[in-house]
Amino acid sequence: MQIDLHNHTYLCNHATGKMEEYVKQAIANKTKFFGFSDHAPMNFDPRYRMTKEQTKIYEDEIERLKELYKSQITILKGYEVDFLPNFMDEDILKKDVDYLIGSVHFLNGWGFDNPEFISKYAEVDINEIWIAYFETIQEMANSKLFDIVGHIDLIKVFKFLPTINMKKHYKKTLEAIKEADMTIELNPAGLRKKIEEQYPSKEILEMAFSMSIPITIGSDAHKPEDVGFKLDFLQKLAYQAGYREIAIFKERERMLIKI
Repeated sequence: MQIDLHNHTYLCNHATGKMEEYVKQAIANKTKFFGFSDHAPMNFDPRYRMTKEQTKIYEDEIERLKELYKSQITILKGYEVDFLPNFMDEDILKKDVDYLIGSVHFLNGWGFDNPEFISKYAEVDINEIWIAYFETIQEMANSKLFDIVGHIDLIKVFKFLPTINMKKHYKKTLEAIKEADMTIELNPAGLRKKIEEQYPSKEILEMAFSMSIPITIGSDAHKPEDVGFKLDFLQKLAYQAGYREIAIFKERERMLIKI
C-alpha cells in the first residue's frame, strides 16, 4: 500500500506506542506516503485528544521523523479535527499542515462512537440519529474548513442500523462534499468494531465514484501494529468501485497517485 494518511499518537490519550514505531511499521509495509493526523485539541472531551501545548511536541516530532527517514518514506503532517461548532480551535484550523481531516464524533454533545456512552442508543430513534448524523456531515462539508471527510459513515460503528432507506441522505451528503471539493477516506477501523465493515460502505463508495469524488486511504491506527491494517483490501475495494487514483496532500493541496 502506497498511502496511509490517518494515524494517531500517544498524545491523544487513547493510542499507544512511539511515533517512530508507527513510521517504522509504515516503512516495513512499503508505504510511500504516511501521515500523522492525531486528534486536535479542543475545549471539549479533553480526555481523548492532545492539549494545545502538546501540539508543539507533536509537530516537532513529525519534523524530526520526516528528516530522519526522508530517504525511505514521505511523512505528512495533519490533524483530525472534530467538527463541533463553537468548540473547534481556530489556531488549529489555520495551522501550516498538509491536510485536515474533519470528523463527526458527537451529536448534541453525545459521543455516539464511544463505548462509554453506548447505553444512550436505547433512548433515541435510530432513524432520526442516522439522519442527524449525515446532516452534520453536510454541515461540516459546507464549512469548507477541511480537506478529508473522516470515516463518513461512523454512525454504524455499533451496528445500530436504520430501518429506512438512507440513499437520499447519502446523496445529499455526497453533493455537499462534492461542492466543498473534499476527499473521502477509506478507513478500516470498522472492521475491528461490531459493524465489521470498512468506512464507507460499498454503497457509499460506489456513489462517491459515480459523482467523481476523490478518495484517500488511512489505517486509523492507534498502535503501531495497526499501521497498514487491511489497506490492501481497501485498495482492491476502491479499484472494484472504479477508482484508479488515490489522493495525498501537500500543504493543503491535493495530488492524485495512481493505484
